[in-house]
Amino acid sequence: MMTGYNDGRGRGGSTGRAQTASVADSSKSDFFDRVWAVVAEIPLGKVTTYGHIAEYLGSKSAARTVGWALNAAAAHGLPCHRVVNRYGGLSGQAKFGGPHIMEDMLRSEGIEFVDECVVDIERHLWIPGKKSQFSSDQDG
Repeated sequence: MMTGYNDGRGRGGSTGRAQTASVADSSKSDFFDRVWAVVAEIPLGKVTTYGHIAEYLGSKSAARTVGWALNAAAAHGLPCHRVVNRYGGLSGQAKFGGPHIMEDMLRSEGIEFVDECVVDIERHLWIPGKKSQFSSDQDG
């Protein structure tokens, strides 16, 4: 039997849904890899948002997918704790084993907070692809 045939009624052999699913899985995997590459570049003492990563990767509406990629990144040793929501909130904190572990990790890197579990986003925001983001008071 040939694979990839069409019987004239819209039904085919082995190239139907399985191939479409593998293309979708490949596309998702590629996007996840790209997210991880951006996260690996977040400087110490800075944070970025799910939305900024998505926009940098050309899919501004994919912030939620960025979150899924970070959930899948556990074994990669990436600084996922440096990704916050658009308000500076620690929306991914449950993935770090406790309510304040993510906050403690960020504080240990010099990140300041304006409220409990809310990063001073104006002071510490890093936007992927944007040049000259470091303020003169970065070291002090």
